[in-house]
Amino acid sequence: MNSWAIDDIITIIIFVFVAFVIPGVLIVWNIYNCIAKKPKLEKLIATLTILIGGVFYLGLFALNYELAGDWDVQINSMQYHNTLSSKYWLIDCIIFLGFLGYFILLYERADRLSPLVAAVSISFLALMNVIQIAYAIQISKNVDGEDYLLYLYHFSILLLSARVIHRHMKEEAELYRDRASSDSEKKCFNRFYNIVNSLSKYSIFVCIVLFFVIALIEIIFVLLGQGLDAPIKAFTETADWTFSQQIPPPPLEYDGHYLCTVAAGGHKKVVKPLRLGTRRNETIVVNRQLCIANAFEELIQEKMPRFHRRIRYIYDTYGYPISRKITTPTRADFVYILMKPLEWMFLIFLYTFDLKPEQRIARQYIYTPSRKVD
Repeated sequence: MNSWAIDDIITIIIFVFVAFVIPGVLIVWNIYNCIAKKPKLEKLIATLTILIGGVFYLGLFALNYELAGDWDVQINSMQYHNTLSSKYWLIDCIIFLGFLGYFILLYERADRLSPLVAAVSISFLALMNVIQIAYAIQISKNVDGEDYLLYLYHFSILLLSARVIHRHMKEEAELYRDRASSDSEKKCFNRFYNIVNSLSKYSIFVCIVLFFVIALIEIIFVLLGQGLDAPIKAFTETADWTFSQQIPPPPLEYDGHYLCTVAAGGHKKVVKPLRLGTRRNETIVVNRQLCIANAFEELIQEKMPRFHRRIRYIYDTYGYPISRKITTPTRADFVYILMKPLEWMFLIFLYTFDLKPEQRIARQYIYTPSRKVD
């Protein structure tokens, strides 16, 4: 018992350290680097923030939101449709190029970058941030509780992007200042004017390149048959999210029977769904655990009807409230594992008192009007 308690405490400590301490340290360090005159390990910390933060972001998102397809796919009510339409995959390319542009600006000084490469990098980085802000708004409809931790990553990307662009522009200003100071005939105010003038021209150049980058992206969208409004449709041709404008098919039923909830709502690798079935004339997802439990109930009803009524009363009293608590795939997985000992007991009972247990299990939730058990 003591060893179990120690292991449990160690597990909790590791979880807290990985889930909260590491992200917290990285965010605080990035904020310090943004305001400090002499940043510490800026490139390393920024890289770790993007890579480790990205892993945490995807893990937390997958833990709380099981994406099961585009808006026209029928899913159960514990799942979600895709946040972005998979039809407009070029959005992913823009995000990739945005991160690529960020790392170019992070690891290369201004004096080692050609103006065109720098301008293109800033342009894609700016577009990527527009998309990630829109994405943050897109998921806001379903964000709740610990899910708000997702926004720490969005904030970090904005912070790091602003920092790297500011640093690059500052380095450009230093280059122009050095060039101006090399000419001894110029006065101080002329030097300052030339610095500001050169920097403003560089900013205009970035805006021009940004315009052409956006135009090029639009042309590519059209050539690939995705249309000029593809970036907008990627957000609107969805269901369940903030910008969604599509009405999805009705969800598969799982409510009212917590093992139906588990079969439909858990992660597929854990609950192992077998097929679709019918319950109360509604389509549901069926796994073996659900079939075994229902076969056991069916056999009890045949052999001991009075005892079955008592079991059914207990199940109806407590099963439905339990099903209302199973609101995430992780909870469904937990109930599935918790029910494993009972599943084995039901299976032993079936193999002991039924002549054809597997046939009884296999026919569960195949629609037959004469059946009374659900």
